[in-house]
Amino acid sequence: MTDVWVWLRRSFVAGFFVTVPLVVSVVALVWAVRFADAVTRGLAMQLTGRPVEIPGLGIAVMALVVLAAGVFATNVIGRRVLRRGEDLLLRVPLFRTVYAPVKQLITAFSPENEAGFRRMVLVEHDSRGFLLGFLTKEFEVDRGRGPETMLAVYVPTNHLYLGDVIVCEVSRASFPDLSVQEGIRVFLTGGMSIPEKMAAPRAGNGRRDAST
Repeated sequence: MTDVWVWLRRSFVAGFFVTVPLVVSVVALVWAVRFADAVTRGLAMQLTGRPVEIPGLGIAVMALVVLAAGVFATNVIGRRVLRRGEDLLLRVPLFRTVYAPVKQLITAFSPENEAGFRRMVLVEHDSRGFLLGFLTKEFEVDRGRGPETMLAVYVPTNHLYLGDVIVCEVSRASFPDLSVQEGIRVFLTGGMSIPEKMAAPRAGNGRRDAST
């Protein structure tokens, strides 16, 4: 009975983390499209004096808004304004609870952010064989024999939202010639998108080998 309860709890938690982001994303997208349609419909009504229905106009407007936000966020002034606004909003408890984890997740999968996943790693594990994951951190540990370079690797175990953090020595890691985007595709397809042939040179003992 205990094993059944553990299985039910684990399955429920896994299903929760898979379905909730999906539902939230779909609801947010539908709401954004409807909001853009309502805004454009109101503007068209003011300009023409009669209701105008243009299929796809809301989506086009939303895409332009996202593009404009990206342009604003990539210049110096925009980054400063967004950073200050984010600092103020993060002081609100409810907003901080929802916004911070979502941003961390998105940042992790962004190849343009240094705080995100850096590259793909193939770790040789004693009991689990070879594990494919994302390099998240490189750090030094002193276990009484001098500083040793260690790697923190995130290994997804259920879709991309749940996983294990594996800490290993650099000598146990090799780096397949897969980009982060290709690695994400591997997990989303259950491994079917792994190329038939790929190079995976073993990491050296230096810090530069693991972080470049």
